[in-house]
Amino acid sequence: KSGLDPGGAWHAWGMACLKAGNLTSAREKFNRCLKPPMDLNQLNHGSRLVQDVIQYLESAVKPVLITDDDYFATLRELEATLRRRSLSLEMMCEGKIQHNSYYQECLFYLHSYGTNLAIISFYMRHDCMREALLHLLNKESPSEVFIEGIFIPSYESGKLHMLENLLETIDPGLESWGVYLIAACKYLQRKNYYHILYELQQFMKDHVRAAMTCIRFFTHGAKSYTELGGKQTWLLKIKDHLKVYLQEVSRSSGRKKMAFTFRKKMSATDVSRHINTVDLQMEVTKFLHQCESSGASQMTDSSLPTLFGNNNMKMDVACKVILEGKNIEEGFGIAFRVLQDFQLEATEVYSKVAKQLVKQQKYSEIQQLLKCVNESGVAAKNDGDNIILNCLNEFKNIPAEDLDNLIQDMDSDENKIQAYMMCNKLRSAYLVSVRQEKARAVQLVQHVRQLAQSSGDDVVKAICTQWL
Repeated sequence: KSGLDPGGAWHAWGMACLKAGNLTSAREKFNRCLKPPMDLNQLNHGSRLVQDVIQYLESAVKPVLITDDDYFATLRELEATLRRRSLSLEMMCEGKIQHNSYYQECLFYLHSYGTNLAIISFYMRHDCMREALLHLLNKESPSEVFIEGIFIPSYESGKLHMLENLLETIDPGLESWGVYLIAACKYLQRKNYYHILYELQQFMKDHVRAAMTCIRFFTHGAKSYTELGGKQTWLLKIKDHLKVYLQEVSRSSGRKKMAFTFRKKMSATDVSRHINTVDLQMEVTKFLHQCESSGASQMTDSSLPTLFGNNNMKMDVACKVILEGKNIEEGFGIAFRVLQDFQLEATEVYSKVAKQLVKQQKYSEIQQLLKCVNESGVAAKNDGDNIILNCLNEFKNIPAEDLDNLIQDMDSDENKIQAYMMCNKLRSAYLVSVRQEKARAVQLVQHVRQLAQSSGDDVVKAICTQWL
């Protein structure tokens, strides 16, 4: 008569029937107020009303574990315990409640009015992981339901191995679990749970991704190559994963193509290249570790470059190796291999090293660097000159004698003249200019005179004018 929603009354009546043990009548009452969810895959446990019903039914079938404290229970609590125990039958060893009407009733309400997540969570609460997994597969639930309902509860309760065993038992090839496993890996990566991620990738036999996780273990948080020296076992693990992957690829190529749909693929050429990178990183790590231990290390960089970064970082590794040895020659060989293997811009690296040597006031070592570059056999004609020109921006800090020595080491007269002009050594620029072929000499001397005029050097200006 009053037009109020009767749902609340039906629900209360249903709950009263449940508590009285009249399960059939309760179903009838709840049928009038409970509705199935619009989307079975939504990430919640259904309506509050359904959750109340399940909560009550579960409390009625909870097994009783007698602990020492129970001996001090009051008679009233003991009586209540016995009454509850008479409602529930014996628990099976797997934790399933055998032929229990309350357990069956929970499943009826969950299947009629609950979400897939609610059903799966119920199975998981009662140690029925197999049933939870089969329900997930049968209903083709999205990966979010797997993460929320099965995966998170499994690793939080220390049952990850049990989950892995069941996944393998249901589908030995793991193909039907591919989407769920990849989603679990992404979830763990977002959460920074890299140890669990690595364990899962090994279970999945996803060797390429496992190798990538090992790279993260090797590089993450290290502040020095001394620290990296202590983490070299991860480099060995990277190699092991990549070698196993290569073996699996070569085995499967002979037979019918294997459907590794969810495992990361990589060409044999790329894998071999990565193995080579690991070998080179081991060599770099060993060398720089020794340099730091012997106290030869000069650089105090905040970032720690490795060969697993981008090309700029690889160039930083090459610079670091050249600069941190006892002398330039000691680390040049390893740095040269880094430059060759990754086809990096060698002149840019050598120029960076030269600038660093200027800062460290090691001018004689710049000459040693030029010697190494020329002897490497792949240097272009002007490489040595360009290295010197690039570090002359700092000429004001270089003592006059060392500056002259560096410029005189240049091969090309044109470059020498350019260097003298950069350093305002106009008299020296004039002396080299006049030795050139006549037409070119005139152009150069005119340029020197122009610079002398701009800088107010009347002596050089007069010499140039006289010669012209």
